[in-house]
Amino acid sequence: MLSRELGWQEAEYGWIVFAFQLAYALMMPVAGRVMDWLGTRTGYALAVVVWSVASMSHSVARSAAQFAAARFGLGLGEAANFPAAIKTVADWFPKRERALATGIFNSGSNVGAVVAPLMVPFVAAHLGWRWSFIATGALDLIWLAAWLLLFREPREHRLLSSDELAIIESDRDPEPPRRIPYRALLGKRAAWAFLLGKFLTDPVWWFYLFWLPGFLNRTYGLNLTQLGPPLVTVYVSADFGSVFGGWLSSRLLKAGWSPNAARKTAMLVCAIAVTAVIFIMYAGAQLWLAVALVSIAASAHQGWSANLYTLVSDTFPRSAVGSVVGLGGFGGALGGMLVAPAVGYWLDLSGGAYGPLFFVAGSMYLIALALIQLLLPRLDPVVVE
Repeated sequence: MLSRELGWQEAEYGWIVFAFQLAYALMMPVAGRVMDWLGTRTGYALAVVVWSVASMSHSVARSAAQFAAARFGLGLGEAANFPAAIKTVADWFPKRERALATGIFNSGSNVGAVVAPLMVPFVAAHLGWRWSFIATGALDLIWLAAWLLLFREPREHRLLSSDELAIIESDRDPEPPRRIPYRALLGKRAAWAFLLGKFLTDPVWWFYLFWLPGFLNRTYGLNLTQLGPPLVTVYVSADFGSVFGGWLSSRLLKAGWSPNAARKTAMLVCAIAVTAVIFIMYAGAQLWLAVALVSIAASAHQGWSANLYTLVSDTFPRSAVGSVVGLGGFGGALGGMLVAPAVGYWLDLSGGAYGPLFFVAGSMYLIALALIQLLLPRLDPVVVE
């Protein structure tokens, strides 16, 4: 609908995705700093206001360039999400519970991706596509009110008992708040392991988000209203994968495994499962076989992501968590930014040959895990001067 009305091809769509990810990449290190400096409650609230305004601004776009400008604004606001979320988990959970907590919150993005294919086509069909951006952007203001009302740091929360606080802080060394320069963080192999892991695997998730509807439309002829069930299936599966990946490493920890063995074993299981998507080129005309293969890969990606994020809170002091996540997010967005135009040009030049793209997507996780193991053979606490 958008490509017809605003007149873009796959290559132009790739540059629209590029605009979002450029802003996301540029803002990620800044967003991580903001979370560490202002605190999660205030910093995240500001980010959501920016995101909501940018989301609604899509409704006034009259060209691909204006739509790209709105996407750029969206990337600026969205960059704060994971630094804030990972910092919240580090503040509110002991290490043994963090992977599962990360998996649970990470599943929230998939809940949104399940609701969107059901809600947005309905709004677009009855009120026009512009109102779908206004409706989804306005929902954030409801969330913002709940966030400001309910969220506090553990020691400031009046509903938290002393016993619960003791559990949260059971494996935490007292650490005064401090600013850690990025040059100190970039000197740590653990930071590079996380950054490279994000650089190689985040573009795969962006590929699913941005091009899966187009793949289903071009390959199986699904229109806007028919996309709902396949997309819901993919992202419900991703929800389960996110929680399962976090649960798996937490379960291994409780069984006596070291954090290093538990996290990386869970990541290996996910990296192997992702390879299922390579076989999508053999699905032929079988829509639901293709959906099943993508669902397995999306599920495994989210399980991988839950454990990859936990590597940061396992190794870095709390005062550096937001900044390191910001660096990793920069790496992931940079990878996505480089990949997006290339995917668009490839699809235009090849006449829509998605097979090689899915082959690359299925291979990246084993490569990333090998590099992470090379850089970070053990999850030792990082000392930052």
